[in-house]
Amino acid sequence: MRTVGRTALVLVSLLSGVSLASCAASDQTSSGGQTTGSTQSGSTASGTPCKAADFKVTGAFGEKPTITIPDCRPTNELITSDLTPGTGAEVKPGSTATVNYQLVTFSDKVEKDSSFDRGQPFELKNVGQARVIDGWNEGLIGLKEGGRRLLVVPPDKGYGQGGNGIKPNETLVFVIDAVKVTG
Repeated sequence: MRTVGRTALVLVSLLSGVSLASCAASDQTSSGGQTTGSTQSGSTASGTPCKAADFKVTGAFGEKPTITIPDCRPTNELITSDLTPGTGAEVKPGSTATVNYQLVTFSDKVEKDSSFDRGQPFELKNVGQARVIDGWNEGLIGLKEGGRRLLVVPPDKGYGQGGNGIKPNETLVFVIDAVKVTG
């Protein structure tokens, strides 16, 4: 009987967390390609809140990028910035996008994943509803084939309480190349 009670308590806690995350994700998008929201608390970074221009990325489309994390404070905003504008088909809700990407964690500036290293792009079906983090489902919309985009994903649109080798409440920094867009 005790196990059933504990299981129910854990389930209620998880569902409450999902509800809170859903509320936090309802911020408005501003004209600068950033989402307005409150500043992330508990950050060890100093300075003013980060903006897209604070992140330095080197490398051309199709090449593995180098991402330099700035000395600013991460925010609860989804930050998007096209580093190389694409000229092909645009990612829309429901599209399939084949992408190369690199992930660096904000807090420790460590590369966590890179499809460039594997030499194998990642295919993302049904963008907007795909089985990936919310930051990708929201942040890839509007990216054009042949384009390179910076995505700075706050914890509530990333891995939240952690997982897949990511620490809890981690801000994720991606550079994503749209290799092919269909649909």
